[in-house]
Amino acid sequence: MLANIQQFFQQMLAEEGDGAGREAPSLELAAAALLCEVIRADYEVTSDELETLRDQLRRHLSVSDEAIDELMNLAQQEVEGAVDHYQFVSLIRQHYDYARRCELVRMMWALALADGEQHHLEEHRIRQLAELLHVSHADFIRTKLQVQQDGASADG
Repeated sequence: MLANIQQFFQQMLAEEGDGAGREAPSLELAAAALLCEVIRADYEVTSDELETLRDQLRRHLSVSDEAIDELMNLAQQEVEGAVDHYQFVSLIRQHYDYARRCELVRMMWALALADGEQHHLEEHRIRQLAELLHVSHADFIRTKLQVQQDGASADG
């Protein structure tokens, strides 16, 4: 499955240019898969969450909307078939510096709060993933407050 995803992204990146400076496709999949895990944590995937995921991936990656949709589908399939998160977390830890791992946790919070609810299962999943990504508890809380503040200022 991962080989098919890598082949897809290599083809997409080749069509969009030389791909210089971009992360490996498997790394993009790993980030998307972890974000999908957050969406699935409360057993209810809303259209707001899917749209937020699409927006987050659009900002995080420099690929077409078609590629984003395909990545979302592939990531959801990969998450459903994965026994654990190790393969995704280890790739992120190897290739993302601390600031990028914190940004990924911030993206997780944006997804969790996209439907206007703070579900305890989503918070638990983000906490687990943040620990596995070696993001400190202080930064786990800081990113949560940052997303909540951004949401409050957008509402008001």
